[in-house]
Amino acid sequence: MSDDEAHNQTFEQANAGASLTYPMQCSALRKNGHVVLRIVDMSTSKTGKHGHAKVHLVAIDIFTGKKLEDICPSTHNMDVPNVQRTEFQLVNIDDGFLNLMTQDGTPKDDVKVPEGELGDQISSGFDEGKDLLVTIVSSMNEEQAISFKEAPKGS
Repeated sequence: MSDDEAHNQTFEQANAGASLTYPMQCSALRKNGHVVLRIVDMSTSKTGKHGHAKVHLVAIDIFTGKKLEDICPSTHNMDVPNVQRTEFQLVNIDDGFLNLMTQDGTPKDDVKVPEGELGDQISSGFDEGKDLLVTIVSSMNEEQAISFKEAPKGS
């Protein structure tokens, strides 16, 4: 293989380079923030004889609901995801997926009915004929229904 052939590369995909996460110093994190988890409690210890102050995080995975803990030096960076919450109108439930509609009428059919109590409540509310709005959290190429409420009358 010649040198020219060795340096030729084929790229299957290209994108704008937008990252799914961004770095943030541990000491800048706040309660109800995210670090691929939702922070539910946080404390900082003072600088000790080993140098750095430490940040103790208690957090819940935003997709599985599992409670986790971590301790990191306050000057170190953690990856913080870009998290978006969007509300959709529930149109139908079909084969384990929520058929949703945006405010401008665009259909969205790729979110699974959540497992457990939340999924049961959404299904039973829909079966009762209630007009439901479902909140979807999107982050790192994953989406999950996290809550719902009955739509106000007249909307």
